Amino acid sequence: MIQNKLLLLSFLLASLSSTALAHKGPDPLARWIFDDQGVNGDTLTARRGPDGKLSGRLRMVDDEYGQSLHFSGWAADCVIAKEHREVAKVLPQQAITVSAWVSIDKPQSKGGIIGTLQDNGDEKAGWLLGYDENVFSFTLGTKGSIDTERDRGRLTFLKGKTRYKLGQWYHIAAVYDGKKMELYVNGKLDASSETQSGQITYPSTAPFTIGVYRDRNHNVFHFGRIRSVTLYDIAAKNTWVAEEFQHGRQLVALPAPSKSDDLKFVVKPYLQYGTKDGMTVMWRTSQPGSTIVHYGTDFSCKKSVTVDGIRDMHEVRIEGLQTGTQYFYRVETVTESGEGIYSEGSTFSTAVDESTPYAFAVIGDTQGNPKVSGVISKLAWAQRPSFAIHAGDLVSTGSDPSHWIDHFFASMEPLMSRVATYPVLGNHEDDSPNYYMYMSLPDPEYYYQFSYGNAQFFMLDTNRNVAPGTEQYKWLEAALAESQAKWKFVCHHHPPYSSDENDYGDLWKTNVSDRGSLEARQLSPLYEKYDVDIVWNGHIHSYERTWPVEKDIAKEKNAPFYMITGGGGGNLETPGPFRPFFQNHVRRGHHYVMVHINGGTLELRAYSLDDNLFDHLTIRKD
Repeated sequence: MIQNKLLLLSFLLASLSSTALAHKGPDPLARWIFDDQGVNGDTLTARRGPDGKLSGRLRMVDDEYGQSLHFSGWAADCVIAKEHREVAKVLPQQAITVSAWVSIDKPQSKGGIIGTLQDNGDEKAGWLLGYDENVFSFTLGTKGSIDTERDRGRLTFLKGKTRYKLGQWYHIAAVYDGKKMELYVNGKLDASSETQSGQITYPSTAPFTIGVYRDRNHNVFHFGRIRSVTLYDIAAKNTWVAEEFQHGRQLVALPAPSKSDDLKFVVKPYLQYGTKDGMTVMWRTSQPGSTIVHYGTDFSCKKSVTVDGIRDMHEVRIEGLQTGTQYFYRVETVTESGEGIYSEGSTFSTAVDESTPYAFAVIGDTQGNPKVSGVISKLAWAQRPSFAIHAGDLVSTGSDPSHWIDHFFASMEPLMSRVATYPVLGNHEDDSPNYYMYMSLPDPEYYYQFSYGNAQFFMLDTNRNVAPGTEQYKWLEAALAESQAKWKFVCHHHPPYSSDENDYGDLWKTNVSDRGSLEARQLSPLYEKYDVDIVWNGHIHSYERTWPVEKDIAKEKNAPFYMITGGGGGNLETPGPFRPFFQNHVRRGHHYVMVHINGGTLELRAYSLDDNLFDHLTIRKD
C-alpha cells in the first residue's frame, strides 16, 4: 500500500524527440503504468520517458486484471518540484495524443486526469484531459486561437456526449493534429472541434500533473482510479484509438468496486460568521453526500436546512434566528448508496445586541502544535466566550491538507464547534486555497469586518501591501470613518510593535532593530486618527502588550494598545535584552486571551497554558 493521494509529475530535462509511425500507432513520448513495477515509494518509474514523483497519500488497488492507483481527492499534497518553463522543451508542440484508463468516483466541475493548464484572465494556455460533473473533456489552447481584441489566447473546452458512470472504467483519448481536436471514449469518437489551430501554447508557470486540475485559481483533486497514462507528440488515427481500447476492453465489464472507506467526518462540524440572526455550519466527510443541518432551541432540533447536491465539503447558512439566543444543532450527510453519518448534538449562540455584555477569546499562531492548541481550545471554551478571533498562522503549511485536518481542526474542535471563529491570514497559510475552502467570511475574505454587540472588528491581511493608497488601506480608512461602534478593534498577523529578539534585527549582536513590522506600522496613523482601541497581532510566538502608542510615543491613555497573542502553539520566541519605550508587559509562553465587555468597560485577561492569569488590563470609556 502506498500512503499517498495526489500524483504530480516532475519532468526530467531530457531531450525527447518525436518518433515516426513505424507500426499501426505512434510510439509514445512518455508512458506511466500504475502498478507495483512502476510505483516504488514516492517514485513513479516510467515505462518510457521521464520518471515522476508521487506526493500525498495514494493507495494501490487490485482487480482481476491488474492494478491501479486510487486517488481520494478530499486530501492531497500540492508540492510541485518543477515549473512548466523548465519542461516545455519535452512537451508536444505541433500535435498531441494523450490517452488514459480512468474511473471516477466523484463528479467534479473541473476534474483533471493529465495536463498542464492555466485558465485565468491574464493567461489561457496549455491542455488538459479531464471531465466535469457528467462527461469527459479535452481543453486546449493554441497559437491559432488568439483573441485579436484582447491579444491573448483562448481555450476550447471540448466536452464529450457520453455520460460516465461512477466507479466504471473508461478509456479516454484526446487527439490534436494542428487543425482539429478530437475526444474519444472507449474507442469511439465522442466530440470534435476545429476552433483551434497551429502550435500548442503553454503557460509561463504551471505544473504538469496527473490526478488534479490545477491552475492559479483552482486545485481540484481526482477522486477515483487511474490505471495508465500515455503521451504522444503526433496525432493518432481513429483506427489506432479503437485498437488501443480493444487491448483493455475487458476492464469496462468490471463492476464498480464497493466502497472500502467507511463514511466518516474528516472535519467535524464547526461554526463560522455568526450574526444576530444567522450562523454558518461547516464540516467535511470522507465521501460525498447530502448536506443537512438540524437545529432548534432545544435538543430535538426540529428545524432543518438542506443544501441541494452531493459534496464532501459541506457549508450551510442558517438564517432567521433570534438575537442573543442559544440554539442546538446537529449535521447529517447521506451518500447516494444510503450510508449516513450524523454528528452529536452541539450548541451555538447568536450575536447579542449593543446593550448586552459579552466576551471573546483571542488566539494566534496555533501552527503545527495540536497538543498545545488542543489544550488552549479547551481552556478557552471553559470560559464560555461568545466567539473567537485568530491572529493568523492557523497551520504550519497552508497547502498541506493534513495540517488543516490533523492539526488545526482536530485540536480546535472543542472551541470551534461551539463558537464562530474569525481568522486573518498569516504567512504560513500562504494564501492557500485550503484557507478559502475551510473559512466562510465576508468577501473578499482576506480582509473583512464584522460587528458584535457594541464593537466593530476590522480584519486585515498584512501579507499583502497595506501602504497608503492600497486597496486595504483605503477600505480600512473608509470603514473606520463610518464606524459608530463604541469599541473598535483591528486584527492582522504582523505586529507594528514588537520586542522580539531577532525577527526585526538581532538584538543579541546589535542594538539595531525595526522593533516591529514597518509595513504594518503604516496603518498606525489610521488607528490613531479613528480611535481604535486595541490592535491584535501574531507572528511572534510570545505575548506582548504595549502602552497606548501614538506617533511612536507611549501615552497614558487615549491611544491604541498593540498586543501580540502568538502563543497558540508555535515554537516559542524570546524578547530581546532591551526594554523599548512601548513595552508594558511581555512574556514567553503559550497562552490565550479573554476580553470581557460591558458597555463602556473592557476587562482583558491573559492566561498561561496551565490556565494561570498573568496579565490584566481594564479600559473604561465615558
